[in-house]
Amino acid sequence: MLRFLKRLPFLRDPGTRRALRQIPGVRQFRHTAAAGRRAYYRFFGRRWLKRKLAASDTKRIVIGAWSKFDHGWIPTQQDFLDLTDSAPWSTYFEPNSIDAMLAEHVWEHITPEEGLAAAKTCYTYLKPGAALRIAVPDGLLPDSGYVELVKADAVNPTAGKVVDTGGKATNHKALYTYRTLKALFERAGFRVVLYEYFDEQGEFHCQDWDAKGGTITRSKRFDPRNRNGRLASVYPGTMDDYLAYSSLILDAVKDPTPRPS
Repeated sequence: MLRFLKRLPFLRDPGTRRALRQIPGVRQFRHTAAAGRRAYYRFFGRRWLKRKLAASDTKRIVIGAWSKFDHGWIPTQQDFLDLTDSAPWSTYFEPNSIDAMLAEHVWEHITPEEGLAAAKTCYTYLKPGAALRIAVPDGLLPDSGYVELVKADAVNPTAGKVVDTGGKATNHKALYTYRTLKALFERAGFRVVLYEYFDEQGEFHCQDWDAKGGTITRSKRFDPRNRNGRLASVYPGTMDDYLAYSSLILDAVKDPTPRPS
């Protein structure tokens, strides 16, 4: 039901969704529903994932997005495949066995230190030549309202603790630019290919990327708020009302020959 409601056109607007969360009872309902989903994932998620992997010839894994995935991809949740805990990964995968990975707006929910360790975990289990596609909020997007919304919490949250920021980005622990995110994945051993990002001068860079490597919904190409190849404004009145929503998107490629350290 919630998945259907999120697809309604008027609920795609972040401002509308933030306003609805303030209605009495809505926030409590969302918390109750989330607790129910987490209980389901904890009890059944591991068993479901093992069955799905056993039945799949190609292992293409979506990290942290149970409800959004392309045909042929296997969705997961933190409750049974946690980026910050590498131990359970060996119960599902052999090293060098995963054909592709996708993580859309996930890495900002873990600290940079956890993010580096998570990148190394993904590197271990990806096949040589395979890629991990990443999208995160862009820290150089030249819109102060957007950056204020998605930046890491002013007070560093306890690891694993969900923080209610009163309508702001919940539990964000990092805000990346194309330079810092690229450096993080290169430190983990990857070769990085940048697709969408803003630079320090506020110029938007974009090159075509193959959706077969994983669809990023919050992108110039696929976000339903974007029309005619332009970026629709999430904050009307800023940046000439058209360049306001995109993600920092890259592929982290595990080359067959390891990068020199």
